Amino acid sequence: MLKQNNETASVAGPDGLLWCFIIDAAHSRRCTFADIHAYQGHGFTWVHMQSDEINSAQTLSQLGLNKPQIDALCALDTRPKAQQFDDGMLVYLRGINRNPEADPEDMVSLRMWVKDKQIISLRRKDRRLLSILDVRESIEQGMSLSSPHELMVNIVRRITDRISDTVDELDDELTQFEALDVPQNESRLRLTCARRQAAAIRRYLAPQRDALDAITRISKNLNDEQIHQLRFEYDRMTRYVEDLDLAKERAMVLQDELRNRIAEQQGMRMYVLSLVTAIFLPLSFLTGIFGMNVAGLPGTENPQAFTWLGFSMVGIAVGIFAYMLWKKWM
Repeated sequence: MLKQNNETASVAGPDGLLWCFIIDAAHSRRCTFADIHAYQGHGFTWVHMQSDEINSAQTLSQLGLNKPQIDALCALDTRPKAQQFDDGMLVYLRGINRNPEADPEDMVSLRMWVKDKQIISLRRKDRRLLSILDVRESIEQGMSLSSPHELMVNIVRRITDRISDTVDELDDELTQFEALDVPQNESRLRLTCARRQAAAIRRYLAPQRDALDAITRISKNLNDEQIHQLRFEYDRMTRYVEDLDLAKERAMVLQDELRNRIAEQQGMRMYVLSLVTAIFLPLSFLTGIFGMNVAGLPGTENPQAFTWLGFSMVGIAVGIFAYMLWKKWM
């Protein structure tokens, strides 16, 4: 059995093919591209490809797709949606990017072509989707699937599960911010990242929710159980969109609180400096006056003058300090 994080044919061949499966109730197996054309059983086939390989369009043409369908599946930029054709259904979805050194909000595009006896899924180079690997591993372990539409529903569920994990992690991180005091510089940076991540993920989840609703409306091949499962995933996606909206609001509130806390600390420091200045300003004035090197200064001939001046300055400082306490400035 292949490991989940090891996509055996992750480097696409000349035709963009990553792997093929023949899936039926009795036995599901990996196969070659030639087996796909020769298969005449009661099950269906699953072909997983790389959409931006140079010969991917030719391979899709060999699988029976026409030019508009091929262009749609190989498009560089996609947004979650579902579109019904005469002979099949085109579905665009987005999944959480769990590839090494990747940001989760940099979501991976998955394109699917679903028809009666065939499902074709495509992703771009170096943009593998772990949800697809989860489904592939389940098939290799003996998961029974009756139709391409059931496989599509399983892929949707796995994608939603990964999204759920990311939304829960984001919620936990914000909860930690609300409960704990962390260094200010680190807090500002992490809150900014959390807010950006929530906004970026939500950008695709809202149309993906609409795409799931569209699948249940336009597809004529879904049974009641599959429609129920898609409705359940639709409700989950709606909840995650609401959670991300709340996460953005929570991040904004935390940022405001952090800015207020920093402003309060700075204001307190300036207040203390103002009090110190108020105490020492008269003393600095006296030392400036008696420090002038001019004739006629009082006490220049009296050996006790420095002592009296020192005691006077201390008395002035104590008096100012007492006045501040009386006025409750401290």
